[in-house]
Amino acid sequence: MKQFDITTDAEQLVGEVFTGLHSGGGRSSIPGGQTAANLALSNLQLRGYAKDRSEVLPLDSRGATVMSPYVRHNIISLSTLWDVAGKAPQYDRDKYRDELLWQEYARHLYARIGKKLFSNLRFEQTWDAPGDGWPEGMACVDFALDELHQDGWLVNQTRMWLASHWSVRNGKGWLHGQERMHQELIDGSRAANLLGWQWTVGSGNGKPYGFARWQVQKRAPELCGSCALKSACPIEKFPADRELSPVATDPLLSFDPSPEITTGPRVPVQVNKPDLVLLTIESLGDSDPAMAANPDLPVAFVFNEQALAKLQLSSKRIYFYLETLQDLATRRDLSVYLGDPVEFAKANKVAVTHAPVPSFGKFQTLAEVHPYPWLKLPHSGSVKSFSAWRGKLR
Repeated sequence: MKQFDITTDAEQLVGEVFTGLHSGGGRSSIPGGQTAANLALSNLQLRGYAKDRSEVLPLDSRGATVMSPYVRHNIISLSTLWDVAGKAPQYDRDKYRDELLWQEYARHLYARIGKKLFSNLRFEQTWDAPGDGWPEGMACVDFALDELHQDGWLVNQTRMWLASHWSVRNGKGWLHGQERMHQELIDGSRAANLLGWQWTVGSGNGKPYGFARWQVQKRAPELCGSCALKSACPIEKFPADRELSPVATDPLLSFDPSPEITTGPRVPVQVNKPDLVLLTIESLGDSDPAMAANPDLPVAFVFNEQALAKLQLSSKRIYFYLETLQDLATRRDLSVYLGDPVEFAKANKVAVTHAPVPSFGKFQTLAEVHPYPWLKLPHSGSVKSFSAWRGKLR
C-alpha cells in the first residue's frame, strides 16, 4: 500500500505514481471535482433538450448536458438532477427524466445480474471478426473518435454510431468494442456502457441499430460535406436487416428472488465504530452518505492498482479522479493510496457507502455500511427491457 500526497500536481502524479497503470491520452477539458460539478449544475439549461439532445454539429446546437461524468461517480446524484428537471418545460423535463431513468435502469440491471451483463442478454450476436471496427477515412467516424480520444466524452448519438459501426457494419465483437470505449470514457460506467452496447448491437432487444449516412446528414451535415468518401460513402445505405436468434435468458432477468441483496442496506449498518470513511469510485461526491454521516472523520481513497494495471484506462480518467480528490481535499482530511481497497478495509475500521457493483462483494470486514443513493429502489420484477422495468417502479 503506497500513500501519496494528493496535493501534488496532477501531471506529476500521473507521470510518477501511475506509470504503467494507464494507456495515455492526455487530459480531458471536462474537469473533475465537486466544485466543477456544482458549476456545471448551476449552468444546466434544459430548455430545448428534447429536440436537441441528439445533435452533433455544429457544437453550439447540442442539447446534451455533459453531466454524465459527475453522475457516473455520484458527484451529482440522479435525484438532484431529477429535481432540477422539474423546473424545465414539460416536454424537456419528461425527456430528461427518461434519460435519468435509463441510467438508473442500467444500475439496477447490473446490480441484479452482475458480470452476466458481459454476455448476450436476450439475443445471439455472433459478430466476432478480427481487427479494428473503426477504420480511418470516414469523416463521421473519425470525428467521433477524435472527441472520444481528446475528451473522453461523446453525445449519445455518436456513441451509437461507433457501436453500430463496430459490430453491425463491420462484424466485430461488441465486447471488444465496448472495452475500447470504456477505456476512454470519463463517464465510463460498466453498467451504462455494457447496456448501451447491448441495445445498440441488438443483443438486448433483437433490433440492431443500423448506422447509415442518413443519421450523419441529419445530425452533423457538415461532416458529409467535408468527407473524402462523400462520393463513395461506405454507409450510403442502411445495413441489411438481420434477424437475431433468441438465447436462453437468465431467470434473474424476469424475477429477482432477493431484491434486498440487489438494493443493499436500506438504513446504515454498524458493526464497529469507524475510524475513517473509505470512498469508492462509485461515490466521490461531498454528499456521499458515509462521508455525510461522519463529518468529523478523516477520509481515504485507494486506487486499485491491480485493476488499473489490467484495464489500462486512459490517463483522462486518472486525471478526472485526481482532480476530484484534489478538490475534496480542500474540504476534508483526505488520504489517498495506491494498492488494494479490500485489504485497506481489512486493516482499518471504515465506514463506506454500499456500491451496486460486483466488486463490492469483495469487502467482508466493514465497520459501517451506508445505503446507496438510489433514484428508485430496485424491485423484484422483470428487467428484460427498460419499459418492463419502468412499469414495475414504485
